[in-house]
Order: sequence, then structure tokens, then C-alpha cells
Amino acid sequence: MAKPTLRHKASPCLAHALRFLAGSFLVFLLLWTLPSFLTPSINPATNLDSSNTKFNRIDPPSDASSSLNSQSHPSLPYDPPDITFYDDPKLSYSIEKRIEKWDDKRRHWLKRHPSFATGAGDRVLLLSASQPAPCPNPIGDHLLLRFFKNKVDYCRIHGYDIFYNNALLHPEMFSYWAKLPVVRAAMIAHPEAEWIWWVDSDALFTDMEFKLPLDRYKNHNFVAHGWAHLIYDRKSWTALNAGVFLIRNCQWSMDFMEVWASMGPQTPNYEKWGQVLKSTIPDKQFPESDDQTGLVYLLYKEKEKWGDKIYLEGEYYFEGYWAEIVGTFDNITERYTEMEREAGELRRRHAEKVSEQYGAFREKYLRDAGSGKGGWRRPFITHFTGCQPCSGNHNQMYSGSSCWDGMLKALNFADNQVLRKYGFRHLDALNLSVSELPYDYPA
Repeated sequence: MAKPTLRHKASPCLAHALRFLAGSFLVFLLLWTLPSFLTPSINPATNLDSSNTKFNRIDPPSDASSSLNSQSHPSLPYDPPDITFYDDPKLSYSIEKRIEKWDDKRRHWLKRHPSFATGAGDRVLLLSASQPAPCPNPIGDHLLLRFFKNKVDYCRIHGYDIFYNNALLHPEMFSYWAKLPVVRAAMIAHPEAEWIWWVDSDALFTDMEFKLPLDRYKNHNFVAHGWAHLIYDRKSWTALNAGVFLIRNCQWSMDFMEVWASMGPQTPNYEKWGQVLKSTIPDKQFPESDDQTGLVYLLYKEKEKWGDKIYLEGEYYFEGYWAEIVGTFDNITERYTEMEREAGELRRRHAEKVSEQYGAFREKYLRDAGSGKGGWRRPFITHFTGCQPCSGNHNQMYSGSSCWDGMLKALNFADNQVLRKYGFRHLDALNLSVSELPYDYPA
């Protein structure tokens, strides 16, 4: 048999080498082209209005919208590069800059973010705020921290978002007027939220189970605690309270806040508005224009324009005056404890995430409890108006100790409802220490 020549030996090796090179080339092509599928290219034909900014419109795959809509939670990482109102260089977050067609802008944004569309009508963003600098009152910052914790607890239990601001968004809109620039900016920053819920820093939730009855407000855009007869019959400054309000994220609200803010200190007519409000509202005690009197004025003077969309809630403590509430906590605690002794479903241990179910269980036991003054149901929100936890000042009609003891009692009363889910509670309304709860408490 003839020996194989060098040529015959090399042929199989050459074939293997060619196959290897071909395979390597295919892998190289795949890796080289893959980024073009993952990274959108810039389409120079697409621009925004008359600006020079260029964008490329990329629609999600045909099944992406249905997939996102079917999700139980919004898809937080998903933000397509489609042009929205955020890409308009003329858009301003300032309350002094008018915004047009906000309803259309929100609707378009939700369409491009379909995972947020589910449940959009009930989505709430809670806002609160305090001053940028440390509190002069030695315990002021501690009290504000506890008030803030209370709001965080409530939002966590009910699945609401929360934003706490401590920056003055408009340098001239101070004190009680400072909330309006925050609300306006939050509307733009959160187009997914149907409701913006302002709660003053000195107000806290004292019924952690109660949930906003949003269906009651479906035909309204603004909700405040108040009474119509005190506005239209008496023109009273205390006919409502502007420290807690619910406002729909819509064009009506944008227009309403623009008019409301026009009475503020950033306008040249601020002093004039103070005189107008003082002469119109008989029981107004100071000549300075303030947000609460301004709100009463708008309802009284422009009822036909705004009144139909404003709901004055007086059936429960949407915002309750602390001085008439704090003294009822002991009796309420006793009544709820008695209720739980009789109802095993209410004292059953459960995860905090399912707390709303147990709040629903409790409703049938509260039918005759009464809401508001004279009732023994937990007050929804207790507002320490006249007590200033940060400055340490207080209204002279009551002592400072009543403010601070009242705050501690209210905070512990609310905190017990939260700690219960963790197996602990405050034994004393004025003591910060806690004790572990026995199984099946309070049977």
C-alpha cells in the first residue's frame, strides 16, 4: 500500500480549519449585529415640535401591550422613547406657568405606559412637607419624624405612594401657601396618579384600617373637610380646613389651583387680597391672605364655576380637630378591645399585607359606632391645628403641654394599630415602651 503523501495528509486538516473559520465568522456576525436589535437607532425624520431634539419611535412588540396590561403591578423599568409631554421644552413644573390640555397629555402618557392603566382611577399619591431647616423646638424634628412615619405606615398598608418635601419650591410662596407648588409639581411628576392627597405635617392617621371612599367622590375633583351651610350662610373662615385635601390630577384642578394661588404672596395683589378676604369673611382674625380663607372665598363668590366639583366631607373625620378627639381615645380603645373579644376573626394574627381584609371584616361591627363627634369609631385623621410641633408655638387658647401630650397620645394610639401586626403594642398612651402581645389577644 502506498504511503500517503503530505498533500493527502493536509486535506482533512484544511477542511477542519475552513469549517472552524466559517463558524467563527458566523458567530462574529451574530455578535456584531445583535446590538443593532437591542439599541434603537436615531431616526432623523422624527423630531419634537420645532426643536432640534431627535427621537425614534419604537412600538413594543404586538403582544407587549396586552402583556403589560395583564400585570398586577406597573412595569417600573418600561419607558418607551415615544414622545410625550415630558419632551416639550416649554413644559414647566412651576405653578406660575400655565399648562394646557393636561387631560390629553395624561391620557397619552398612560397609553404609552399600559401597565399603569390598570387601576389608574384609584391610584393615590400622598404629599406632605415640612420646612428645609432644623426645627427650633428641641423635640420638633422628632415629632415631625413620627408624624411622617405614621403617614408612611398608612401608605404601606394601603398601597399608596408618598412624597415628602422639605424644599421651598417657590421662594415667595411660604407658610401655608407652600403646599400649592408641591401639589402642582407632583401632578406633572406623577401622571399615573389620579388623586393627589395633601396631608399637613401636623396631621396623622388615627384609623389605619379606614380607606378613602373614592367612589363617593367620582363626580368631584376636590375634597375637603367642611360644611356648606357655614360657607354660604355664615361665610365662616372655619367652614372648612385646607390642611388636608384630595385633588384630582386633571385640567380642572390645574385651572383651579392657578386661580387659588393668585391670592398668594408671589403676586403683586397679595396685600389687596388680604383686605378683600378680611372684608368678605367676617370671622377672619388677621388681614393677611391665606389659603384657607381663599378657598372659602372661591366657594362663596364663584360657586357656579367651582362648586359642583368640590365635595365638602362632613360625614367622618376626613380631617378632625385634635382638641375634640384626643380625649376619646381611651373609650375608643376599650370599645375596640371589647369588639375583638367577641369576634375571633378580628383578633386573628395575619400578615400586614392583608390588613385591608380585616378592616373590611370590622365594618359590620361598626355599623352603630357613629363617625365624627359623638361616635366611638376611630377618627380617620387627627389634625393638630394650632399646635406647631416644629416651632414649639401654640394657640393661646390651650396650654403647650396639652399639645405635646395630645400628640404623643395620638401617635401611640395610631402606632398600636401598626405594631399589632408585628406582635407588640404600647401599654401606656404616654409611654414609648412596648410589650409583646400574647397569642389570641385580647380573648
